[in-house]
Amino acid sequence: MSQAGVAAPVGPSHFLRKCENAALCLSLAALILLPLVEIVLRRFWQTGISGSSSFIQHLTLVAGMLGAGIASREDRLLSLSTVGTFLKSRFRSVASVFSGAVAATVSVLLCIAAIQFLGVEKDAGKIIAYGIPVWLAELLLPLGFGIMALRVLRHSSDSWIGRAAAAGLCTVMVSIAAFLPAAPEQIMAPAFLILLVATILGIPIFATLGGAVLILFWVRGDPISVLTIDHYSLVTNPSMATVPLFTLAGYFLAEGGAPKRLVGVFRELFGQFSGGSAVVTVLVCAFFTSFTGASGVTIVAIGGLLMPVLLGERYSEKSALGLVTGAGSLGMLLPPCLPLILYAIVARVPINAIFLGGIIPGILMMVAVSWWGIRQGSGSKIVRHPFEWARAKHALWEAKWELMLPMVSLAALFSGLATPVEAAAVTAMYALLAEAVFNRDLSFRRGVPRVMVEGGLVIGGVLLILGVALSLSDYVNEANLTASAVDWTTHSIHSPLVFLLVLNLFLLIVGCLMDIYSAIIIQVPLLVPIGMAFGIDPVHLGIIILANLELGYLTPPVGLNLYMSSYRFGKPISEVLRAVAPIVVVMFVTILLITYVPWLTMALPNWLGQ
Repeated sequence: MSQAGVAAPVGPSHFLRKCENAALCLSLAALILLPLVEIVLRRFWQTGISGSSSFIQHLTLVAGMLGAGIASREDRLLSLSTVGTFLKSRFRSVASVFSGAVAATVSVLLCIAAIQFLGVEKDAGKIIAYGIPVWLAELLLPLGFGIMALRVLRHSSDSWIGRAAAAGLCTVMVSIAAFLPAAPEQIMAPAFLILLVATILGIPIFATLGGAVLILFWVRGDPISVLTIDHYSLVTNPSMATVPLFTLAGYFLAEGGAPKRLVGVFRELFGQFSGGSAVVTVLVCAFFTSFTGASGVTIVAIGGLLMPVLLGERYSEKSALGLVTGAGSLGMLLPPCLPLILYAIVARVPINAIFLGGIIPGILMMVAVSWWGIRQGSGSKIVRHPFEWARAKHALWEAKWELMLPMVSLAALFSGLATPVEAAAVTAMYALLAEAVFNRDLSFRRGVPRVMVEGGLVIGGVLLILGVALSLSDYVNEANLTASAVDWTTHSIHSPLVFLLVLNLFLLIVGCLMDIYSAIIIQVPLLVPIGMAFGIDPVHLGIIILANLELGYLTPPVGLNLYMSSYRFGKPISEVLRAVAPIVVVMFVTILLITYVPWLTMALPNWLGQ
């Protein structure tokens, strides 16, 4: 934003930036509107738009690649490690050039793979509808990866000398990959070592996963275009559009006035009880995380509101910090959270079933964390917030539009009148209307586009990770590792109870080392067949997996909530970790209860016949 009296920056780069933002907003707007038009046409005229499903699928691809491009422009692609930022200045510069070169190399190779894929698709001559060729949408794949490579190089250094060094190193590595005459097996170990060092120094997750798959395919002699085929098939999955739509709904809420209004409502309703502010924290955090799917967003959006409430009611700073950080991961099991949708797609179970399966376990996790928070408050002279019906009524009225959102979303999902994608579009449109029209917190000229770009940036980064992670999962399956794992597990472990304990321990390790989206894509195809061999329903298994990965948000070194909380409240990671440790224990005990009492997960799906 320009300062008063100073002209806003102009020039080609500024113009391209505005065009890129506008294209992302338009693609997301079309993604919302098209399913809504389909509902109206089907309901009142028993007709529809020709090729609407294909249009929606390819709009997801377009929005994803545009969002990923903007994430790379803003240097906000998700990374597994931040070690590089803690190095001394001289070493940090060298590390940045090196990691930038590695990430750019992966991007260039993915661009080459996308070009090969595009050539085949153009020859196939597929049409979306109305004479629009499929390759027109697919063109964004090579363009997106190519632009990301340039932007990664640009962010590798503040000087042109550093950028030139990164570009030179990238050129050398791409040339080695393309023209090396030696047997690939001879340099597989050095290639993985380079990738590991770059990962520790902070390259984006997509580059880590994509680089690993490229090395494996290179050694096996497979064409790298397979990566693009996998990426395309995942992003254009008929159910994948629910991911950007529900995420957008969460961002409209988080960026509007909803956080303040919801905190007010829950405080008026529960502030009269000892430890009531702990319950407020849990409820508000779970509400937002269930829609944003990224609990780090919850901490950034409402942490600043909740911490003063807790401290004002005489919670210790350590307890308040731990509660806000821990509660930020709640809501992951409640519909319509993104990981639930992703698990349903990968495991091939009905989305409605996994949504229903997560409700009771999700509430149980909230009750457990609330119990811990109330106990922390019971030992102090907590200031209670007296209940007054007039104030509570006013707060409820102020937040009426936000409080109706879960009902609107669930009614659309389970009424049978809309598909999951259409229900997600209804939810996104309602959230937009609530914040921009009914409450007028967001302006259509500036506020709504800003939120759409911010949400699209996260969506693009997540879809980028998922696309390359699928290729790694496919490699595991093609190498018969899944079948081998099933055989080994069933021969080594004979009791389902022992298997479930081992599964929880394994998932805890996975949550420590891998982000939730990559973990779902890579681990679920491996774990579902093993679980079925022990007679465990895929819905129950999914909730066990997601509950453990939810805990991964609070465990180092990948725990996103730890970093977000450290950033938001200006505390060292070690202090945040100590503060949240008791909640980790409470949540793990609750996960064991969910694991060994299948009824908690299966009651609603069985009762409602899903």
